[in-house]
Amino acid sequence: MSKTRARKIKLLLFDVDGVMTDGKLWFLPLPTLAEPAARLRSGQAPGGPPAASRIEAKGFHAHDGTAISLARLGALKTGLITRRTSETVALRARDLRLDYAYQGVMVKIGVFEEILSKEKITAAEVAYMGDDVIDLPIMRRCGFAIAVANARQEVKQEAHWVTPHAGGDGAVRDAVEYILKAQGSWDAAVKQYLERGDAPAGG
Repeated sequence: MSKTRARKIKLLLFDVDGVMTDGKLWFLPLPTLAEPAARLRSGQAPGGPPAASRIEAKGFHAHDGTAISLARLGALKTGLITRRTSETVALRARDLRLDYAYQGVMVKIGVFEEILSKEKITAAEVAYMGDDVIDLPIMRRCGFAIAVANARQEVKQEAHWVTPHAGGDGAVRDAVEYILKAQGSWDAAVKQYLERGDAPAGG
């Protein structure tokens, strides 16, 4: 049944935290140029904790980067939809040349419907990868719902397929490989990849 669903897929969408990453969030303080003034305004004594912005860092798996290149060679479009907003994710999306990258999305199903309209495809032609309950509305609507190995139990129960690897450990690669093999385009995509490459920042 899952392979039958996978054969129809033209677009693979995924969450970020817990899917492209292992779900851990790293917040690194970044002191600002206006540190002294900010301290005075906040009533902090000199030498106290500096006013700072922060960088949200995430770790991505090289196998997933290669997978995006293979997906492109296999005529499979890709994109992400995430609730959080991070320049790290924006950079990764640009490096991998994702077709869609939506951040700061509180209600993901709305963006999903928007993408269907832009692509002029049906929900049955879209696969979505998730790990937590926020992903369930799209997973219930799409043609091929994929849960990562580290997904919450409620998500796994409603998925059509669960990846062998956890998020941040090659789960996106699992999904791309499964879909392209079901469509009979995996070998050709790998051959093209080996012949000319297609991954400026992939694997």
